[in-house]
Amino acid sequence: MSKIIEAETPSDALSAKYLEDGAFVDCYYIDFPEEITLDRYIEAFYTTSLFKVERTILSIVTFKQTTDSEAAELSLGKSNSYSIWTVESRNSNQILLCDFTKKTRSWLMVKTLKNEETVISRLFFGSVVVPSKVSKSGHASFGLLFHLFSRFHLSYSKALLNSAYKNLLRKKST
Repeated sequence: MSKIIEAETPSDALSAKYLEDGAFVDCYYIDFPEEITLDRYIEAFYTTSLFKVERTILSIVTFKQTTDSEAAELSLGKSNSYSIWTVESRNSNQILLCDFTKKTRSWLMVKTLKNEETVISRLFFGSVVVPSKVSKSGHASFGLLFHLFSRFHLSYSKALLNSAYKNLLRKKST
């Protein structure tokens, strides 16, 4: 079983541009034992049981309900929005979604790694939190809630990525 690795944000990540602005940007990855396309990864990520809990909470708070079929439409590029997010940027192997407040982003990326014997897909997941203010000296301030939930965010991010991995494994065996 693969394990989740916390890593530096790749320079080619769609979320990397926010590092220059003092935003909080994190990056996790897990290696999957076969080639996975971005559309399969997006759908697997946003249809996990764990994400459905988040989806339900968000629908109650924001009155924006979403379904698995809407996740499929997002994954295939047939929709540019999903729940509270809109697609900020997308290319063949990654997607960056911006929430309706424009304060946070979610990023997914797939990189295929091949050698003579194996092909694996490195599945990346990361978040961006835009600072509430930046001082003249460049110090970013994120507010109390950010600091209160930072440990939860770390655990939850890993759990989401692990859930997507398991979702892909289940679909692989069917």
